[in-house]
Amino acid sequence: MNKLVFFLGGAGAGKTTLAKALAARRKIAFFDMDILLRPAADAIMTLHGLDPSDRDSQEYKKLCRDLGYRITMDAALDNVKLNVDSVVVGPFTKEAEDEGWIARELARIGRSLSDVEVKAVVVRLSDERLYKERITARGSALDDWKLRHWDDFRTSLGARTVKWPLPSSSILYFDNSGSDPDLAADVVERFVYPEE
Repeated sequence: MNKLVFFLGGAGAGKTTLAKALAARRKIAFFDMDILLRPAADAIMTLHGLDPSDRDSQEYKKLCRDLGYRITMDAALDNVKLNVDSVVVGPFTKEAEDEGWIARELARIGRSLSDVEVKAVVVRLSDERLYKERITARGSALDDWKLRHWDDFRTSLGARTVKWPLPSSSILYFDNSGSDPDLAADVVERFVYPEE
């Protein structure tokens, strides 16, 4: 049974770094919504006279959010259909709250939770200060809106839960506040591949 592993969490938590570490160690498919959507989002935002680097405003969410999830999931599901273990990275805020979302997604390719092993790693940090430090340190233009509107953005950093009907052993709530990325990657790898 192949695996579909989601890395969810707020900006700056380190979900992409952890997902890339797992993908590199296991040589599995990797799908990051930020990367897959970027060319389309840049074009759409520019066509509407908006900041092409914005990834957080209400305008961006209205124009691009759902498109990003569709592009990302279509790419990931195509690999699941090929029986390739796949890692997907994104906030998945609304999707994780929707109990039936994952079953509907798998049904698009004629699969179900009984024949695809779905796991979720919810990555978080111990306090807001760490989020801001890490977002500032990465120096990405895509974070400018977050930092300029921190009081609005910080509300997205609250605790998240995954309501999909997965066994508790398939959901890892991971505090990534530590300073050793290899140790963090070891924990995540053991969670995703406990049988080895």
